[in-house]
Amino acid sequence: MSRISVIIPTINEANNLPSLLSDLAFIQNEGEIIIVDCGSKDKTIDIANIYGAKVYMSKEKNRGLQLNIGAKKSVEEWLVFLHADTRLSHDWMIKINSVLKGDKDYIYYFKFKINNKKFIYRILEIFVNFRSKFFKQPYGDQGLIIHRNTYFKNSGFREIPLMEDVDFFRRLNNKKDLKQLNLTILTSSRKWEGTNIFLQALKNWNFRRRWLKGESAKSIYHDYYKNN
Repeated sequence: MSRISVIIPTINEANNLPSLLSDLAFIQNEGEIIIVDCGSKDKTIDIANIYGAKVYMSKEKNRGLQLNIGAKKSVEEWLVFLHADTRLSHDWMIKINSVLKGDKDYIYYFKFKINNKKFIYRILEIFVNFRSKFFKQPYGDQGLIIHRNTYFKNSGFREIPLMEDVDFFRRLNNKKDLKQLNLTILTSSRKWEGTNIFLQALKNWNFRRRWLKGESAKSIYHDYYKNN
């Protein structure tokens, strides 16, 4: 099996982390699990230690910084970036192993699925998977699998508090190297609960538009979390 470094940024993820780490437990002999925390006040660090993850600390709440710390601390061939509130199928590593033996220039991401049975989320899934596959615009919550040489050749994630995934993909020389896996990742519906999904999508589009026009990530971060 290809050896992997799984990198997970955290802040107060004690409720979600055990499930994900259970999904990852079997890879301990085939790689490493890296948690990069930015000041959790709950039991996140204790849980990470119980599951045998390597734990590093970030000096600030900055997801781009956390991901980059994890990448720099990693030692394995392939880097797998996951959000703490995601779940993986029991055989995901077996299914991607043949893929990881192929072209190391490709960047892979999972099919997007939400852990909520409401019909509205099926519409969101269709939109996200269509955007990702045909417009080559996946986001970090879909899981990213990147060979370490490709990651560092493209200067990795910049140390910005949000949109680090959008920024990274914009800097790629060839977006044709982005490949969707025929494998689903399950992500939590928590960030959409209590909101109008379509209104939130419009707000997110506006945040991206502001960033692409040159507004600072710090300013957008303030507005995003003020309204979420």
